[in-house]
This record gives sequence, structure tokens and C-alpha cells, in this order.
Amino acid sequence: MAGPVWMTFDQFSGRVGQTFEVGAEDGVRIRAELVEATEGAEAGGPGPEGQSRRQFALVFRGPLEPVLPQATHPVEHDELGRLEIFLVPIGPDGSGMRYEAVFA
Repeated sequence: MAGPVWMTFDQFSGRVGQTFEVGAEDGVRIRAELVEATEGAEAGGPGPEGQSRRQFALVFRGPLEPVLPQATHPVEHDELGRLEIFLVPIGPDGSGMRYEAVFA
């Protein structure tokens, strides 16, 4: 069994505006657009092989319904493949429901 994938800001920063497919435990799948990627000034914790990164956050926008619960979801992208990302619904905006992922 593979361990967690070490994700970095650079993997996502150039993908703002791209679509990801997000799954839920009950089999529901939604398409979500990456609408924001921000990198903080604070250092994050060390990676599994001693890598370093700064803390960063991603905001995805999906449809207003269904709203996915706060949980770790499979998130798929054509180039990045399948990633397991903890998403938190942070509320709707004028275009859909927003979900945030924070990496320390």
C-alpha cells in the first residue's frame, strides 16, 4: 500500500481554472474548478523524505448541489492523476459551492 503523496504549491499554481473530478464515499462525483491557489510565507512540516515546502491553500468550486461533506476525497486530474485531499466546504459564492484544502 502506497503512503500519502507529498503535494506542493507548484503542482497546483499553474492549474488555476482547470477542472478536477472529486468523489465522495457515497459514490457521488462532482466536477470542481480550481479557483485559487495561495502560498503562505510560513514553512510547512517536513515531507516523508525530508522535503520542505511552504504552507499553501487551494480553493475549488463545484456545483451548489450536492454539497460534499468535510472529508478526505479522491480528487482526479488528467495530469496529476488521483490524489487524496482533505476538503472542507467553506460556503457558496455566486457560482457554486467552494471547498478549501490547506497544506501545512
